Amino acid sequence: MKEKKKFRLFDAVLMAVVVILVVESAAPAAAIGSSQFFWWGILLILFFLPYGLISAELGTTYTGDGGIYDWVKMAFGRRWGARVAWFYWINFPIWMASLAVLFTEVMTQIFGLTLGTPTLIILQLVFIWGVTLISCYPVSDSKWILNLAAFAKVAIMVCLGVLGIYHAVTKGMANDFSGKALLPSFDLKSLSFISVILFNFLGFEVVTTLASDMENPKKQIPQAIIWGGILIAFFYLFAAFGMGAAVPADQLSTSGGLIDSFILLVSGINPFVVVIGLLFMYTLAANLVSWALGVNYVAFYAAKNQDMPKIFAKENPKNEMPIGASIINGIVGSALVIVAPFIPNENIFWAFFALNVVALLVSYIMMFPAFLKLRKIDPDKERPFKVPGGPVLLKIIAYIPMLLLVITLFFSIVPLSSSEFSEKIPILIGTIVATIIGEICIRLGDKEYAKKQVEKNQN
Repeated sequence: MKEKKKFRLFDAVLMAVVVILVVESAAPAAAIGSSQFFWWGILLILFFLPYGLISAELGTTYTGDGGIYDWVKMAFGRRWGARVAWFYWINFPIWMASLAVLFTEVMTQIFGLTLGTPTLIILQLVFIWGVTLISCYPVSDSKWILNLAAFAKVAIMVCLGVLGIYHAVTKGMANDFSGKALLPSFDLKSLSFISVILFNFLGFEVVTTLASDMENPKKQIPQAIIWGGILIAFFYLFAAFGMGAAVPADQLSTSGGLIDSFILLVSGINPFVVVIGLLFMYTLAANLVSWALGVNYVAFYAAKNQDMPKIFAKENPKNEMPIGASIINGIVGSALVIVAPFIPNENIFWAFFALNVVALLVSYIMMFPAFLKLRKIDPDKERPFKVPGGPVLLKIIAYIPMLLLVITLFFSIVPLSSSEFSEKIPILIGTIVATIIGEICIRLGDKEYAKKQVEKNQN
């Protein structure tokens, strides 16, 4: 019998980069300005490293299908697990709507089109339902989608960085990159975008599922965390430098900023910019397709345990794909792009994308105290990888990332000045509505669970 090929450190690092690297979030992060270099460095140490270590321990110790939902549920009970599953899922259709809007913006940008609102909505619906239908089939788990998207992501960011260096040498910089400019200003606009950097670090727990295929997971997982984090930060910062060379930070669009930067760096739209734009559009769809199975399966798994509405437990008997979650994704995403023209926010992409970021960050908050609780209530469980350190150090490692999530969420959704009202009020309202709907779903799940328990006891 042929021995199964072991997963090398290089493979783990590559997967971390492929899964976590999201091109469309480069522009919102770059909108922080030159001080983003400071924030990337600080958050890499204070957030990504402890988050990666905790993900590594939980992912290799509790290998069930529910992932973060299971970890929180085991630590704090069904309701908290259900809340995690809800926010982890709801971020996806909101993300889908934001990328549908961005997809049409990039298309009109690179081809110089002027389209009316009805036409844009139709194109956005085609994008959403194209992704939704693909997600209903096993093709959504195909490696070629991920590999091609990886090539496109790296190509876009490297090209942007190289062009930025050339522009800086030949024409100078559009932003100040001197020592003082790199220090954080703590202005409200910059603090609002820091959540995007945290968002850019999330997803590493996917890599921990490879532990059983590694030669030495205890050594390779922390190495993958460190090297993966450094490479991810490098690609984002390299692209951000290119944008910083071309566009002043206060004029950088969170939606069109990436393509705007290429247009300015090469002095207009040409075939090269069109190709970059097409690659970018492909990565938008590929990001969703590659993440769909994981997100949908968490919702499916939670629904099977009566922690999400029954519709999410619907699957295709032929290929065992969670089609209930996929269809609901399409419905929610469609509703959002249809109501988008009525939302009082000039940048609809950012309104949706920020709400998607908020939902995903919320779903990770309870993971950190769950780590400490599981260490306490399940101390004898075999842990293939164990975060080193005593009780005090472990609390520091767990609570600092949790506090960073809470603080950045506050600055992302709460308007602290009159100038922020039009931008943040829709995000705040969206967060409140998503929370209320989630609580209703959880209460319905409680009733379904109680009903199942009665039936079980009667039998």
